Amino acid sequence: MLSRLFAPKVTVSAHCDLPCGVYDPAQARIEAESVKAVQEKMAGNDDPHFQTRATVIKEQRAELAKHHVSVLWSDYFKPPHFEKYPELHQLVNDTLKALSAAKGSTDPATGQKALDYIAQIDKIFWETKKA
Repeated sequence: MLSRLFAPKVTVSAHCDLPCGVYDPAQARIEAESVKAVQEKMAGNDDPHFQTRATVIKEQRAELAKHHVSVLWSDYFKPPHFEKYPELHQLVNDTLKALSAAKGSTDPATGQKALDYIAQIDKIFWETKKA
């Protein structure tokens, strides 16, 4: 009796967690741009307090970028996308690795590498939105 009382009345399905339009690689790009900007600022400032604060901010932003890329991979991209873009799994993995490298580095080149990978994901993402 209780199971019937709490049973769903309507069954729905979707190809993503929410109606499309909530996912965007721009979120990852913005965070990765912050990582690179912090790395550039760190090169021009030797103050230990600044360096400590900048490191914390850089690491937080890199984690947020990794989160946004991971959400795209796990929640937005679906089997048809992976079939059409077989490089997508490796691209996401490379992007996450690049963001980890940027997180642990003060070299803006590592931040730029992460941005370059995110740009590739962005291109594929918008191609999937056209389909």
